[in-house]
Amino acid sequence: MITRTKITILFLIILITGQGLFAQAVRKKVIEGNKLYEEEKYDEALNKYRDAQVNDPESSLLQYNIGNSQYKMNKYEEALKEFESSLNTDEALEQAEAYYNMGNTLYRLNKLPDAIQAYQKSLELNPDDQDAKYNLEFVRKKLKDQSEKQQQNQEQQQQQQQQQQQQNQQGEQDQQEQEQQQDQQQQQQQDQQEQEQDQQEQDQKDQQQDEQEQEQEQQQQQQQGQEQEMSKEDAERILKAMQEDQDKLKDARKQKVQGRHSVTHDW
Repeated sequence: MITRTKITILFLIILITGQGLFAQAVRKKVIEGNKLYEEEKYDEALNKYRDAQVNDPESSLLQYNIGNSQYKMNKYEEALKEFESSLNTDEALEQAEAYYNMGNTLYRLNKLPDAIQAYQKSLELNPDDQDAKYNLEFVRKKLKDQSEKQQQNQEQQQQQQQQQQQQNQQGEQDQQEQEQQQDQQQQQQQDQQEQEQDQQEQDQKDQQQDEQEQEQEQQQQQQQGQEQEMSKEDAERILKAMQEDQDKLKDARKQKVQGRHSVTHDW
């Protein structure tokens, strides 16, 4: 935990710079502002410091206290600018206080390396400041823890990326295997379809061939039937002709028998 933010009361500084009405007016506003600050009425304290700054715009201590009020109001960017402006002083302790509060502000802005530098400068000007030493070690440890945590996060991210990459590779491999299986199935289906188509074509050819053979066989049977019919007619014609020849031969023999003459043989 970052220790206190320091506030400087300007009473002694004002006494050194002058004793007139001008100085008394500034002193009164600063005292009122400090009282409001201690009551944690930081916005009202800021207004008092701003009013005093109208009379003394170059006061580094007013800039410092304005920065403190803005810091308490969580206006860290505005507070940092005021602390930087308050460094415009020749007083080493005042510069040390400004650097110290700059370190606190930079810590709130999560600018840890810059905060470490601010605490180191504060200790160079005021080596006995125990709060600055504590805050310096606190922020160093915080930065180290963040660095280790960041390294762990990076390692975890790398592991997650590797796991994700492996999962992606496995997914791609599974997808490739699935696509190969689908291709094989499609190829098998295509081969089966081609085989079925070839079988159908072969069946059609066989059927056509069977029909042609049947048709040829019918034609042959018809032709054989016609040949058989023609052979029967020819056979009847031949028999009839033979019968007529036999009849003629019988008639001729009869005629010869009737006209036969006796022949005397000489022995």
